[in-house]
Amino acid sequence: MTTKLNSMRLLERHHIAYTVHEYEYNDAYDAQTIARMIGVPASQVFKTLVVGGAGVRPILAMVPADAQLSLKRLAALIGVKSLDLLPRADVERLTGLQIGGIGALALTAKGWTSYLDESALQYPIVYVNAGKRGILLGLAPTDLVRVVGAKVGAIAERG
Repeated sequence: MTTKLNSMRLLERHHIAYTVHEYEYNDAYDAQTIARMIGVPASQVFKTLVVGGAGVRPILAMVPADAQLSLKRLAALIGVKSLDLLPRADVERLTGLQIGGIGALALTAKGWTSYLDESALQYPIVYVNAGKRGILLGLAPTDLVRVVGAKVGAIAERG
């Protein structure tokens, strides 16, 4: 078992049940590969992306591993003309976390605005990054929404 992370402490402070799923991290792994490694459907593993745009403070967008973020849908939801994925170096500098280890639970103390694709609500458990490469946490999506203050919307697209 890994050392307790701030994301785990946060969930415990809020009396939220969670499970820890560790895997061997590799830069070549995508979220779908990680879902297979921990034995869960890719639609239940949510990757966290960092986006921004003109006049918009960077935000977190959580979408299923088997889908892509629709920048157009998210921009419409937020009420801006357009959004872009931020470059890797900017993401790591802004979050203080490494790509492959970015998670909304680990960034709550920094006041990040988070959006979660509505598909998460169809599952009893979703899996999100704990804030460190190689560790996912499983928890109820309603608890995730509550603890990170995430806004829910149709921000993912498939195919």
